[in-house]
Amino acid sequence: MTANSIKFQEFDVAADKVAREEMTKKSKQMGVPVTQLEVKDGIISDLKNQKKKVAYAQLAKGKKLEKYLDIKPSPEEYTKFTIIGKPYKRIDSKLKVTGQAKYTGDLRLPGMVFARILRPPSHGATLTTVDVTGAEQVKGTQVVRDGEFIAVLNENHDRADEAIVKIKAEYSFNELKVNDKTVFDRMVGADSAIEVIENKGNLETGHQLSEKIFESEFHDPYVAHAAIETHTALANLEGDKMTVWASAQSPFGLRDEIVSELGFPKEKVRSIAPFIGGGFGGKIAHQQGVEAARLAKLSGKPVMLVWTRDEEFFYDPYHPAGVVRIKSGIDKSGIIQFWDYSVYYSGTRGADTIYNVQNSRITSYDQNSDTVKIHPFNTGAWRAPHNNTNTLARESQIEIMASAAGIDPLEFRLKNLKDEKMIACLKAVADKFGYVPGKIPGGRGIGMSCGTDAGTWVAMMAEVKVDKNTGHVQVVRVACAQDMGMCVNPQGALLQMEGCIMMGLGYTLSEEIQFEGGDIKNRGFDNYEIPRFSWIPKMDCVILDRMNQPPKGGGEPAIIAIGAAVANAIFDATGARLYRMPFTPARVLEALKKA
Repeated sequence: MTANSIKFQEFDVAADKVAREEMTKKSKQMGVPVTQLEVKDGIISDLKNQKKKVAYAQLAKGKKLEKYLDIKPSPEEYTKFTIIGKPYKRIDSKLKVTGQAKYTGDLRLPGMVFARILRPPSHGATLTTVDVTGAEQVKGTQVVRDGEFIAVLNENHDRADEAIVKIKAEYSFNELKVNDKTVFDRMVGADSAIEVIENKGNLETGHQLSEKIFESEFHDPYVAHAAIETHTALANLEGDKMTVWASAQSPFGLRDEIVSELGFPKEKVRSIAPFIGGGFGGKIAHQQGVEAARLAKLSGKPVMLVWTRDEEFFYDPYHPAGVVRIKSGIDKSGIIQFWDYSVYYSGTRGADTIYNVQNSRITSYDQNSDTVKIHPFNTGAWRAPHNNTNTLARESQIEIMASAAGIDPLEFRLKNLKDEKMIACLKAVADKFGYVPGKIPGGRGIGMSCGTDAGTWVAMMAEVKVDKNTGHVQVVRVACAQDMGMCVNPQGALLQMEGCIMMGLGYTLSEEIQFEGGDIKNRGFDNYEIPRFSWIPKMDCVILDRMNQPPKGGGEPAIIAIGAAVANAIFDATGARLYRMPFTPARVLEALKKA
């Protein structure tokens, strides 16, 4: 039941039939009518005499109670909820802030050894020759090899680190001729698989009805997950049973991959996920868990594998780079008459038009299995996968049109929306922000954006200050509104919204992977900057009261909107439009020159 306290007559079909029969007996024994009994926290008691009570366990008497209901119970009226909708703190908070929480790297087993694996210098490298003599001379070191898979094991972590660098290896290279600057042209010019995922009305008709036509191209780079805890795993083989503890977001996926890669029966593999020190989609990939299991099988010892920061960046399944091209038009009154949207290699989540456009087309360009690979390394899920890219492009284009029409950007959106949930979110965030309408650019440094993710509607406003001499952007304050249906835990949802805003400032202002072929240039936090405490803006969040509606996702929607809101705020502050993420000082200065 959703409520923690109900009268027995309300218990009705939701209770087990046997329990009800026992309840009736207990009612007779207690000399109390059934309607006078209350169920609370697993205890049945007399409403008029709380000393008269019995626990579920006493009623069950150790029996396995398994019954099918004759009728389907109706959902409880949300106004009667006593837990859902109330704010609760995380039960593991104290463990984490006091350092008591145990992560994979904190675990120890008798006889455990630390592992380091020989890694290639780039994603296009193939091992040709190797000499492990130097590593074998490091005290206590065991070298393990299975084909090109070579590792050193040592009971002392520092000696394992010492041994791995003494291996002499040579490689041949077959890398894609592409880097972080040319990859966008490569995507647009590739022989792609083309899929039209929306085709409504007639684009030519939309052209004819438009007074002004706009064409834009937006570029989004590869972005790392940059979790503070690197990929870590501890594997132990006991007899024919393999147990792996790993910082993995998908423990069942890890188990299945160990079964597939190493040939263990599924019932002989156990995967355990302790606390995870940051995942964000990056630890859906669990290469380290398979590697540790492989080493435990080869060596017969418990093996702890802790990736270095260098390995973490090198093997990260990055947020994919992508290109979005948009061609759109508005009539004299500022109504969007057509919308032609094309997204290249960064996915279609969040590519929905969302605005009321009669003539629209959305086209996806993706990997053609018969042609050359586009991404030179692995890509994967990164916080609301793909939606950050698409929301940036769509909401930037919306404000480009609003500016040309001479219409306030909030008014322009409301003018072109029919989605009542989106309209409500925009009005709620404007109220929270204290928004005053004005044409853009107006020199105030205020921008907005909106979108949907995981069934949740989100709208955001941001205020920025731009140093026109240095190009530095400081986000001063952010307001965010979400319609996420029934909000189960407002405190948890609020923390997610604030966390999304803060993490989103990284992909917005500084984070990108630089590379040449398969060689990753960013291997640490010295040249890959994540958000700092000094970046934290004033944040005001509002969750719309929708307790009478089904609950939707609240973990990631807010992160999709921050990039576009900041881009639009920079434009309002300076008149400079940025088309390439992140908005580094150098790119801001370049845009200022063009403006």
